Amino acid sequence: MAAKRDYYETLGVPRTASQEDIKKAYRKLARKYHPDVNSGDPKAEEKFKEVNEAYEVLSDTEKKAQYDQFGHAAFDAAHFGGQEGFDFGGFGFDIFGDIFDMFGGRRGRRTERTGPERGPDLKYELEITLEEAAAGVERKIEIMREETCRTCKGKGAAPGTSPTTCPGCGGTGELRHERATPFGRMVNVGVCLQCGGTGQIITEPCRDCGGSGHIRRPRRIKVRVPAGVDTGARLRLAGEGGSGTRGGPPGDLYVFIRVKPHKVFDRDRDNLYTEVNINIAQAALGAVVDVPILNGWAKLTIPEGTQSGARFRLRGKGMPLLRQHGRGDLIVTVRVRTPVGLNSTQRKLLQELGQTLGSGTEGQEGKGFFKKMRDALGK
Repeated sequence: MAAKRDYYETLGVPRTASQEDIKKAYRKLARKYHPDVNSGDPKAEEKFKEVNEAYEVLSDTEKKAQYDQFGHAAFDAAHFGGQEGFDFGGFGFDIFGDIFDMFGGRRGRRTERTGPERGPDLKYELEITLEEAAAGVERKIEIMREETCRTCKGKGAAPGTSPTTCPGCGGTGELRHERATPFGRMVNVGVCLQCGGTGQIITEPCRDCGGSGHIRRPRRIKVRVPAGVDTGARLRLAGEGGSGTRGGPPGDLYVFIRVKPHKVFDRDRDNLYTEVNINIAQAALGAVVDVPILNGWAKLTIPEGTQSGARFRLRGKGMPLLRQHGRGDLIVTVRVRTPVGLNSTQRKLLQELGQTLGSGTEGQEGKGFFKKMRDALGK
């Protein structure tokens, strides 16, 4: 199996990159490799998944710190399986407690596995449009999750029966192996194979769940997405994750938002960017043109003498600020189009205009320039 690429390398940023730099790099790559832009391209789809995986880690301060310290092993279940320590050769080695034992120290007893355990957190990726991100949206999503078996109430035993204490571990779910070393006692802790770490033996399993105490079921959940969210936003739905074990509370559901690329607008935080085309007469003489905004159209005044590439800002026409009042701006870039397919009248007018302007750059500046333009175009 090929080794995973470094997350920083995947996003093309240095390890010293700020969160803003990481976000900008992610947006650029997400637009480039998005499935909607690369329909039917499996390589682009795989690249898109890599980029999202890297951003999910590096955009989270806590996960980023873990990754910077341990690399991919920080999220490798083989290295960090939710135990108190690391795993060596099949035995859980408690890196803190067992070192104390090695040198004759004392510590409190580990929490028994027979106690309540919180359920796992679940993750769901929700894709929305830019318009939905601007207005806010309510969606119903369906997830598959482990729920407590209603027949046995999560005990795993058939109704009318009860689990018994495991004789192998005495109900702790653990087997401790001690051996003497030149440095003192070495204590290795492993899961009891007889009960699988539960501390209990089920002689008559529940028919519905097979003794697990859980059943995998679909669940429909309503998700309210606030206005102003951006790609990478994370919504936490408390208690909507997997069910807990032995009476433990359920985990949470985390909904990660992805905003689809838009055909008209680019987005940078709360600002939107778009382009409009104007003709040479509008650029030279000035005009009022319609420009697209998220919920319709707005008027933009083009001053006379506007050059191609000029930018104009429409205040308050961008994205709403997340959980705040106000909106960002719309930045409009003007492109002056050179006319093609001229008819005879248009060609004659432009020829007359060219004669009044002279050759090269001579005669194109000064107070008389725009007057000549108006005269030649019949304005």
